[in-house]
Amino acid sequence: MPTLNKIRTALLGEQRPAPAAPALRRLRIAITLFFALDGFLFAGWVVRIPAIKEQTGASAGALGLALLGVSAGAVATMMLTGRLCRRFGSHQVTVAAAVLMSAGIALPPLTHSAPALGLVLLVFGAAYGGINVAMNSAAVDLVAALRRPVMPSFHAAFSLGGMLGAGLGGLVAGHLSPTRHLLLLTLIGLAATAVAGRTLLAHPAPRTEPARTVTAADGAPSGRGRRTVALFGVIALCTAYGEGALADWGALHLQQDLGARAGVAAAGYSVFALAMTLGRLSGTVLLERLGQTTTLVAGGAAAAAGMLLGSLAPTVWAALAGFAVTGLGLANIFPVAVGRAGELGGPGGVAAASTFGYGGMLLGPPVIGLVADGSSLPTALTTVAGLAAVAAAVAYATRRQVAGAR
Repeated sequence: MPTLNKIRTALLGEQRPAPAAPALRRLRIAITLFFALDGFLFAGWVVRIPAIKEQTGASAGALGLALLGVSAGAVATMMLTGRLCRRFGSHQVTVAAAVLMSAGIALPPLTHSAPALGLVLLVFGAAYGGINVAMNSAAVDLVAALRRPVMPSFHAAFSLGGMLGAGLGGLVAGHLSPTRHLLLLTLIGLAATAVAGRTLLAHPAPRTEPARTVTAADGAPSGRGRRTVALFGVIALCTAYGEGALADWGALHLQQDLGARAGVAAAGYSVFALAMTLGRLSGTVLLERLGQTTTLVAGGAAAAAGMLLGSLAPTVWAALAGFAVTGLGLANIFPVAVGRAGELGGPGGVAAASTFGYGGMLLGPPVIGLVADGSSLPTALTTVAGLAAVAAAVAYATRRQVAGAR
């Protein structure tokens, strides 16, 4: 057994022992809480977008451009967060970004024009991009130390947080103004950060290294490895585009196009988030029984069919059913794509696919707004179905490459 352990250590490149199990359990709980907080705050903001739109008097196109502030701030921060994590540590950056995101969510209801909204969303977007890169970096380190594929559980926590945030938004939409609601979220976010942040700041990130495959002699991904990682990045982008589009435009579609009350409209994202949560909680079983390719292809096809129903259905309840099917379909595609990219390209593969994915999530809302200005919001939302179908096609086309890379 000692000889086997030495061989395994040499193959995996694990030069330092992993932290003790109790410390890893505490880290897992803390990181899970940050994923849930991220989803909770983001959903709390998106369900109040219809009220913010009315407050600012913005058209669909102007609102889409204002929402681009989230994308711009996030992309700019994602380019810097990796360096910050290397210099200060992913745990420290996660806590700092959570504080900034909690404070930034209170700013949008203080604006009264689309340009002003876009400027404050730059701050919110910077925090959102920073916390997503930092907490995923922390999660990757923990997954390597645990030697268990627990990444889907973190993304399930994000979805659960989104469901809770949207559900709370639906409950208070008719009772609290956007200003009071989002200020309440600021207080909740700061309190949660104080609790979970103590654990992250008290424990350094594990130093174990995950295995790499399809790599060149220097340990970096080979040419074939980089191409395959890029394909999984495209899959992540296509599916995350749909998540971002539904987050920012789902409630408005239900309220504006189908006449839903504010509370019911806010529940639309909650239904979507609940379906994603349930899908991710069952993701391990699906992967064990169906395999990666079948899970990706079936998920993309289901999401495409569900979003066609959700965007074109003539009734609120049919649209909600479509949102649920879309959530189930998209649930495991992003975690599987990011995880597989990490298997093929190591930490660089995870970073590349994650950047693609979160870029798609942030790109979706402004694109939907611009397309809606030129046609209609239901028509714009069908682009979600189109990209989900593209993800399924790419996953099917790469099945031989993935098999050959193992």
